Amino acid sequence: MFKTINAMKFRLFPVIVTAALTSILTLFFVAHYQTRLPGFANSPSNSLPVRFTSFGTAGTVNGGGPVNFENAAEASVKAVVHIKTTTKARTVIAQAQDPFGGMFGDIFGKQQYYIPQQSGSGSGVVISPDGYIVTNNHVVADANEVTVTFNDRYTTQAKVVATDPSTDIAVIKVDEKNLAFMDFGNSDDVKLGQWVLAVGYPLSLDATVTAGIVSAKGRNIGINKQTSSAIEAYIQTDAAVNPGNSGGALVNTAGQLIGINSAIASPTGSYAGYSYAVPSNIVHKAVNDLIKYGSVQRGYMGVEFVDSKNLSREQLSSLGIDKTDGVYVASVLPNMGAAKSGLQKGDFITQVNGTKVVTEPQLLEQIARYQPGDNISITYLRDGNSHTTSIELKNIEGNTGIVKQQNAARLLGASFRPLSSAELNKYGISGGVLVTETGSGALAKQTNMKKGFVITGINDQQISSLDDLQHAVADNNGKIQVAGFYPGYQGMFYYGINTTSAIDAE
Repeated sequence: MFKTINAMKFRLFPVIVTAALTSILTLFFVAHYQTRLPGFANSPSNSLPVRFTSFGTAGTVNGGGPVNFENAAEASVKAVVHIKTTTKARTVIAQAQDPFGGMFGDIFGKQQYYIPQQSGSGSGVVISPDGYIVTNNHVVADANEVTVTFNDRYTTQAKVVATDPSTDIAVIKVDEKNLAFMDFGNSDDVKLGQWVLAVGYPLSLDATVTAGIVSAKGRNIGINKQTSSAIEAYIQTDAAVNPGNSGGALVNTAGQLIGINSAIASPTGSYAGYSYAVPSNIVHKAVNDLIKYGSVQRGYMGVEFVDSKNLSREQLSSLGIDKTDGVYVASVLPNMGAAKSGLQKGDFITQVNGTKVVTEPQLLEQIARYQPGDNISITYLRDGNSHTTSIELKNIEGNTGIVKQQNAARLLGASFRPLSSAELNKYGISGGVLVTETGSGALAKQTNMKKGFVITGINDQQISSLDDLQHAVADNNGKIQVAGFYPGYQGMFYYGINTTSAIDAE
């Protein structure tokens, strides 16, 4: 038996030795040559359907390193100020409307309304070392007193330089030097998904910085009710903004001003996810005009557009708006730049100076950067064919001159224009001045006058032109009575204004 076992061991020994040598050789071979073999983990072969979890269908997007907000935040808070406003108590006087067509106007007499003192707050951005500050028009529109508090808690009085309801931008000034200020950035360079900071004084807190991303551009939310000619092309972000942030800064990571925070979309009045800022390119143009001229020099093509949001699917289809990119031209005003350049009803404007426009807010944002007298290149579609033309922009009065703020407009805080020959014939009068905007000055504060009112007299003096209005407002003893009518209504209306109070409010 022992002989049998020994014989078996002798026969198995070569097998065991051979297996051991084979294993050792295999391990040696793999250790030295595995990077050259397909199918191993270190193989560079791209044949296997294996991807990282950051999947992309159109190429790889490099995420970059972490974003650092520290420098931008530190610089921004030094240039953003807290604005507090006070509006004095006032009595509003207006002639009662006579339901009997003017026969009993004297019986009904004048009505008086008492409005108590009010206060408000917002934010502003210092844009020059000598004290110019940009904010929202709705922050300072009705203010008799404006107080500015800096980040170091220094407080001083400010004066309203000029305001523009259309862009909701205002410029105020403090008598200070060597202030920390913020540089303007280029809002055209702002991209969706870009990180931004919102800096301001929400809820009357100290300077507050919040962060978010740009979620949309060219937003029109219909919130600016301060004028019928509002320009809304907001930058939409999800940076937290609350009441008190209005007029504050929207800042990129380089610390540049790319927008003025103006509004929030909220069912409660507090932040609910979206905030809106006026793009810096519009702000910059408005600020320069307000400082230089006292009013924004706005250019008009002379075109009326269709608001597609108010049309049914059938109406959109009938106009071809559902199949064509661009802004649909609903009508072209005579004697304006668009008409002279050949633009017609039914055209689709697709580009302004080479920049693509799809919606009316985008188009208005582009045109808002130019002055009356500037020529812009317009690309449009007609019958499916693309054309390009040059259009000279005109001002609100239909010419290319500079519209400077007149003393009467400044004092009353309203906007006016002379009546056209057709309007004079229609109303059967020899002259008059139309109120295009009641504004936020003495006329709005002391009366309930509505835009569209035609002024025909002041203190028994006939008003036939803007010059007549200018002299009548300037040459008074502190009180004026404005007489006129509303087209479509019978009878005369009278409004009393204390111009001395208006001067004190400045």
